[in-house]
Amino acid sequence: MSQESPDDRLHLSDLSINNFRGIDHLSISRLGHVTLLAGRNGIGKTTVLDAIRVYAARGRPVVLTGLLENREEFTVATDEDGDEVLFPDISALFHGREAQHNVVFSIGSSDERDRLGIEISIMERLSMDGKKRIFMDTFTDSKGISVKITFRNRERFIPWNMLVRDFNFNRIQLRRLQRELFDDDDDEWPSAIECESLGPGLPSNTDMVRFWDRIALTDGEILLVQALELILGNTVNRIAVIGDDGPRVGKTGRRIIVRLPGDPTPVPLKSLGDGAIRLFGVALALANSRNGFLLIDEAENGIHYSVQRDFWRMILRTAHKDNVQVVATTHSWDCVKGFARAATEFEDAEGVLVRLERDDDGMRAIEYSEKELRIAAEQGIEVR
Repeated sequence: MSQESPDDRLHLSDLSINNFRGIDHLSISRLGHVTLLAGRNGIGKTTVLDAIRVYAARGRPVVLTGLLENREEFTVATDEDGDEVLFPDISALFHGREAQHNVVFSIGSSDERDRLGIEISIMERLSMDGKKRIFMDTFTDSKGISVKITFRNRERFIPWNMLVRDFNFNRIQLRRLQRELFDDDDDEWPSAIECESLGPGLPSNTDMVRFWDRIALTDGEILLVQALELILGNTVNRIAVIGDDGPRVGKTGRRIIVRLPGDPTPVPLKSLGDGAIRLFGVALALANSRNGFLLIDEAENGIHYSVQRDFWRMILRTAHKDNVQVVATTHSWDCVKGFARAATEFEDAEGVLVRLERDDDGMRAIEYSEKELRIAAEQGIEVR
């Protein structure tokens, strides 16, 4: 496995996480084009993926609130009418769920200059004009919560109480307002890195159609055919999207259909089984992640053990070709074994296996060299 070329640099060549969710401190000294995080359930693998999402977004509040909403982590506040309202609980992103003043969680590389920091501060009522003022005016007291975001010697302050009152649970308005608050003078803030996520469940029709629209009639379609052929074992003639946008009576919405050889009638992708849906979803996400991150949670889900090596070959090959940095998790030995075999065979993209475990000192990463991967693959030594 060769090292990346100077023109093919990784977004993160190593990873340091501090004070984020269930992770007090974690250091991984080497990431590859494709990194597989192994470890038992509940060890914190998904938390590592969440941390990378926050880093890729450069701390943008749309991603922070999205992580909290997905886990229904809310807190209660009182608006100016005395009514209780819910909004995302920022303290849930801090280790021990304690978001105290001047306590920072940080995510990034071992180089502190490339590390994102987020902390909480209590601010007096701000003298803001226009749209920004209304967020602080929703509270009855004179103080509110501010999120301070620092990255590459820059800092931003975000009024976290923006989610209350009229904007509570109205995600469309919320996302627009978050972008307006954060992206004013956005030329001063580093751009986000494209980052797509999959799993642990199967991708929805909505997600697959969204991915499809970006790569239809491009070389990305070839990857989708190859992915389906891994599990169907025969040639796929055509793939298409049919249906109408929007929920309407008697309409099923847009969906994927597949034309198989010898069958005059296309069949729905979802009729081909979970394995086909999972492989297709991964291929779609890969094709949409060029020059960015792809995060795959529980990569083994839906993938038969006999297909694992070819599955990882597809990921390694595409990650190298399209400069995608893939970070995936698993607790399956079959998945680890398939990854090890594919990674030792593929010379262009670097595949890295990391096992996460906990001891009295917290979480630690055990990293496997290329030689150790080859031995594990050849002798069936379990390293999950």
